[in-house]
Amino acid sequence: MKDRLTDGLYGLGWATVKKLPEPVAAGLGRRIADIAWKRRGTSVLRLESNLARVVPDAGPERLAELSKAGMRSYMRYWMESFRLPTWSKERVDSGIDIKDIHRLEDGLASGRGVILALPHLANWDLAGVWVTRSLGVPFTTVAERLKPETLYDRFVAYRESLGMEVLPHTGGAAFGTLARRLRAGGLVCLVADRDLSASGTEVTFFGETARMPAGPAMLAQQTGALLLPVTLWYDDTPVMKGRVYAPVDVPESGTRAEKTSVMTQALADAFADGIADHPEDWHMLQRLWLADLEQRGEGGRT
Repeated sequence: MKDRLTDGLYGLGWATVKKLPEPVAAGLGRRIADIAWKRRGTSVLRLESNLARVVPDAGPERLAELSKAGMRSYMRYWMESFRLPTWSKERVDSGIDIKDIHRLEDGLASGRGVILALPHLANWDLAGVWVTRSLGVPFTTVAERLKPETLYDRFVAYRESLGMEVLPHTGGAAFGTLARRLRAGGLVCLVADRDLSASGTEVTFFGETARMPAGPAMLAQQTGALLLPVTLWYDDTPVMKGRVYAPVDVPESGTRAEKTSVMTQALADAFADGIADHPEDWHMLQRLWLADLEQRGEGGRT
């Protein structure tokens, strides 16, 4: 019953919110965010706990302000995402501004393939639509298998309707498909600040140990593709901002595991740079740091 209810609510969001005028949808998102924040549920408390590591000198009042802004940012993501299938190319073009996009364009022009790795900042779906529609570049990504299965199917259908090729995170075949796309000079986009496999690479993140996916670094090593970190953020305008960072190079020496560790740490450092500048736009409502996972008795699971 819970799974059917969850699936039904998301279905209602995609069917209803996209029909609302944009200001109405934005206002609805803020109201929902404020209600959720006031209830102080598990997700809000976890967000606040994560933000306490990002902004270690913040007192309770500041953390409360950040978590409230964070929930509003999170709901902005959902309201935009529900409406994205109805956005014209012009609306997408006017809704995003990415700095140093030449790094992506030059990488694709070189024919070597490009991996974009980004954290859960602002609206990565909007960035993806901009890539497919405005740059005219298709790309491949992976998606976590959600429960119920019907909800996962909704997400896959939604993202495929936006021009993305979506592979399931589980099953073992995704890595090989991604490698083939990159060898053919294609683009792969991966949200890479939370490990879902319990076999990721340990990194130092805001002064403590966390585990992040090894996939982006391993793909770059295996295929020769360019690995580019990306961060996104909102400001006081309707336009989402973003930045493409300098490439993460493959170290010249070391074992494969050592190279993966160095490269994943470089991604974590770039992510931390963007998150520290815009902590309220980091939509991390789950446990991330190993200390939190171990405290719950989860080991490496998230």
